[in-house]
Amino acid sequence: MRIGFPHAGNVYIPIRTALQELGVDFVVPPPTSKRTLDLATKYSPEGVCLPFKLTLGNLIESCELGADTLLQAQGFGVCRLGYYARGQEGILHDMGYNIEMVKFSVSEGNKLLGFMRVFKRISGNASWPKIIMILRFGLSKLNAVDELESLTHKIRPREEKRGETNQVFKEATLAIENAASHSEVIRLRREYTKRLQSIPQRKDADPLKVGIVGEIFVVLEPFSNLDVERELGKLGVEVVRTLSYSRWVKYSLFLNPLGVDEWREVHKKAWPYLKRDIGGDGWESVGEKVLHSRDWDGMVHLAPFTCLPEIVAQNIMSHTREDLPVLTILCDEQMGRAGMITRLEAFADLLKRRRTKLRSEGLLRN
Repeated sequence: MRIGFPHAGNVYIPIRTALQELGVDFVVPPPTSKRTLDLATKYSPEGVCLPFKLTLGNLIESCELGADTLLQAQGFGVCRLGYYARGQEGILHDMGYNIEMVKFSVSEGNKLLGFMRVFKRISGNASWPKIIMILRFGLSKLNAVDELESLTHKIRPREEKRGETNQVFKEATLAIENAASHSEVIRLRREYTKRLQSIPQRKDADPLKVGIVGEIFVVLEPFSNLDVERELGKLGVEVVRTLSYSRWVKYSLFLNPLGVDEWREVHKKAWPYLKRDIGGDGWESVGEKVLHSRDWDGMVHLAPFTCLPEIVAQNIMSHTREDLPVLTILCDEQMGRAGMITRLEAFADLLKRRRTKLRSEGLLRN
């Protein structure tokens, strides 16, 4: 048995770590690329969303590397995630790959126990204490990388030497991914936090603050959104993103089963416009705009083309009373980088003019 799995932003790091520590034979697909997208577009149904296509492309590349057992999420509800695993399994069989799809739920039941059972199964019945220890180790890496990435969003628009923050973060991600122990992860997190904080910053920097919201996959997979966070950083914009895989793990696997709702305030703010879950992350997108209308200069809304929950959210956000400019970017294989950058430049210019106007009217503090 050789395990393969989707790359999906940073989520491959804890999966790779767990499989490695369990002594399971596995392959890591290459980082999502144009080739991944070309493969996915060739074999996917035309109307499916980008997350389906890119995860299928990752799984095809895993099969090319010899994987015969694939890990994939499944769920239920309005979002088409429930169709991913079964649909992709059928496509791969039609392509001639004799694979087994091991599915785990991300939207129902005891998700933590479900994850643990998957790793127990593919490890050949490893002990529960060992599985718990290994998952803790893998998740510590994910937490460290996400924490450092959040710090890069603050420093990138303020750095004196363009690109220095990106380089340090790249080194940090690689070092943490290859860390051999939990204590080493803690050490590396502290070391790279200090390195990022020591990057020379422009004293006159006054970056715009823009929130990133939308469907979780296209928000957290840089290839799918053409690395919008870095492009905004180049324009002198500080990115604020509340979505992360480590946050999802913290609440969905551990705190939600205990009755803790991390989105309670966001959902409450959305109630004047939307009072129920519409699937995916659409409810949260609406609530984030209302909640942060006084904290952010603007908001970039990322959505897969044809994603029904985010289409609903997009139409609601344009009609809320809260005055916060929103730029919606629909992500699909037809999206071009030059066009996206032009839209970001125009959006940043609009936000600068808006900030100047609000300050001159005394509606915004300097």
